[in-house]
Amino acid sequence: MIGKLDGKVPPGPLEQKWRNHKNNSRLVSPNNRRKFEIIVVGSGLAGGSAAATLGELGYRVKCFCYQDSPRRAHSIAAQGGINAAKNYQNDGDSVFRLFYDTIKGGDFRSREANVYRLAEVSNLIIDQCTEQGVPFAREYGGLLANRSFGGAQVSRTFYARGQTGQQLLLGAYQALCRQIALGTVKMFPQTEMLDLVLVDGHAKGIIIRDLCTGEINAFAGDAVVLATGGYGNVFFLSTNARGCNVTATYRAYKRGALFGNPCFTQIHPTCIPVTGQHQSKLTLMSESLRNDGRVWVPKRAEDCAKPPNEIPDPDRDYYLERKYPSFGNLAPRDIASRAAKEVCDEGHGVGPGGRGVYLDFAEAISRLGEEIIRERYGNLFDIYQKITAEDAYKTPMRIYPAVHYTMGGLWVDYNLMSNIPGLHVIGEANFSDHGANRLGASALMQGLADGYFVLPYTLPNYLAGQIGKRPSTDHAEFKRIESEVRARVKKLLEVNGDRTLTSFHRELGLLLWDKCGMARNAAGLREVLEKIPELRDEFWKKVRVPGEGESYNQSLERAGRIADFLEFAELMSIDALERDESCGGHFREEHQTPDGEAQRDDENFAAVFAWEFQGNGNIMRPALHREPLHFEAVHLTQRSYK
Repeated sequence: MIGKLDGKVPPGPLEQKWRNHKNNSRLVSPNNRRKFEIIVVGSGLAGGSAAATLGELGYRVKCFCYQDSPRRAHSIAAQGGINAAKNYQNDGDSVFRLFYDTIKGGDFRSREANVYRLAEVSNLIIDQCTEQGVPFAREYGGLLANRSFGGAQVSRTFYARGQTGQQLLLGAYQALCRQIALGTVKMFPQTEMLDLVLVDGHAKGIIIRDLCTGEINAFAGDAVVLATGGYGNVFFLSTNARGCNVTATYRAYKRGALFGNPCFTQIHPTCIPVTGQHQSKLTLMSESLRNDGRVWVPKRAEDCAKPPNEIPDPDRDYYLERKYPSFGNLAPRDIASRAAKEVCDEGHGVGPGGRGVYLDFAEAISRLGEEIIRERYGNLFDIYQKITAEDAYKTPMRIYPAVHYTMGGLWVDYNLMSNIPGLHVIGEANFSDHGANRLGASALMQGLADGYFVLPYTLPNYLAGQIGKRPSTDHAEFKRIESEVRARVKKLLEVNGDRTLTSFHRELGLLLWDKCGMARNAAGLREVLEKIPELRDEFWKKVRVPGEGESYNQSLERAGRIADFLEFAELMSIDALERDESCGGHFREEHQTPDGEAQRDDENFAAVFAWEFQGNGNIMRPALHREPLHFEAVHLTQRSYK
């Protein structure tokens, strides 16, 4: 294994760790910063904020993204809000309570010190974004407004109607554009990272493909920062944008970076249900809707075909309010998703195939008026109407769980550096903050925390010892990795089979959804581990990739990503089988409480599973390394929202 599996958690009381760590971290003097070149891959909230902040500090930054503009990063899809412990509502919130809710929400499978730091810097994010001009909603008196999200009994979520991610990304993009204009950041849009280059065991560069020309090139740097998001599209249908993929992090894994908790996948309960094979993605309806919408299904199976407005209130089962009276419709995502699956499996689902539940706003509209609901969620209702041709002001929305966020990612220490020296990983691309289930409104918080307030302090710990050590792209390792990338592209184009890329991706996704989705068991996981190698073998014999390599070729882009998914899916399933417990979104049917909740095994599995690639050119079972999780400020308890 490259490097060490050392979390580098600072000593001392939890609330002092981050301050003491900053006070004792190494620094790079302002006149030396311009001597360093930092490669940032990804330009969403994490990558964009990191590139802008590092540029403002004086480093020379090269920022790469496969979109035509950083404004198109998938961060724009986050709708509902961003958490912070400001306690503007005066309802008892605090940094510790945000920390505890996040630890509990992740079912005690995240590193305590990282989560406390996330809660601690959350307030700085709101100040930063407000000063950038992000148009957060405000109360009548001018104070920033808050609403509630699942897994919390306080209102701590700041929002900009139903487009919070887009507005926050525009704030980061403005900061990034300023640095581009000043010359500290150089932007490389429509460019995809295809491999990582290590020199003497340190991450010192990347190999990229220009998506417009097909040209393959190498770039060298003093450090590499991956901010490439999650891998939910391994399931084919998810709430992620079509382009979201695992390639950057998986190729880093194959070069020696450990992959942490890959089976931890979040299923979001509030998505528009699948309607047929014509769909290439699913659409999320923000969790914020559950502030005012009530979730229900008909009590009698024979009523499921009736129009919802014809079913009287006594004949409705408000199952979240019934099962979880303390949190009701704002139960955490993993719990709400399983509850929806349960009632549908029992024959009470609505809509085509019985795979849907109602999200009803009639009571809120009656109490508050339609104008208030329009003000809070108007664009979300518009999206729903465009997709379904139904008016949710007059009839309930139909929703069903779908793959959303991925809590697994490359393993990082407290400095956000992987086990490969110089390779830093931020945002959804790392494993660090959410455990086995992410609470709503925490993705934006983590992305901006990492980019604005953590990485700029921790990166110098590595850079301070690297001055003058940046290699040239003429180095033999750059030439070797580049030739391997070219050979892989050539191999994809030469298969020249008769089966489409989409057919392989859809088959893989359905297999994972059935066996490694909302519910998993040992038999199903062993079955999927038998079938994935067969599907992968067929892919390399029968896939059809039209076009050429040295040209604009979107089929080639997709082929490389699907090939990585076909390998990564096996790693996910191995991890899910090895973790013989239930926790958060990882629900093993063999391990549940008498009332059907996830049953952890803290004695054997209170650890991060970090997997090391063992292939050496072939796909072999990876080696497992464990980072034990220690809890000093919280007590391990059975998670309950009742």
